[in-house]
This record gives sequence, C-alpha cells and structure tokens, in this order.
Amino acid sequence: MQNFLKAIGQSTQGFLREEEGAQVVEYALIIAVVSIALVVALKGLTANNGGFTSFITRVTTCLTGTNCQ
Repeated sequence: MQNFLKAIGQSTQGFLREEEGAQVVEYALIIAVVSIALVVALKGLTANNGGFTSFITRVTTCLTGTNCQ
C-alpha cells in the first residue's frame, strides 16, 4: 500500500512539473472567453425579434433566397 501511495505521489509531481498542463489551461480559458462572446452576440442578435427560433427562421429564409430582409 505504501509503494502504491509513493507511486501516485511521484506521478502527481511529474504531472505538476510538466509545462504542457499550463497550455491546456490557457486553451480552456480561450475557449471559455470565445463561448461567452458567442452567447452574448447571439443574445444581442435575437433580442429584437422574438428569440432564437425567430432568428434561425430569418437566417433560413435568407439562405434559401426568399424574402430576405
């Protein structure tokens, strides 16, 4: 049991020393910021005309080429 705990401690120390873990955290933060920006942008786009479903309907009609405003 003691050897098992020692092995876990050594692998944890090795993981904490790796610099690649910091890159993963940086990428996660970037993804979080971009996601928040997308939510805010979609909320702004859909606030005027009845919500997200209405927004998607407008986009669909514009893409199909009928009555795009």
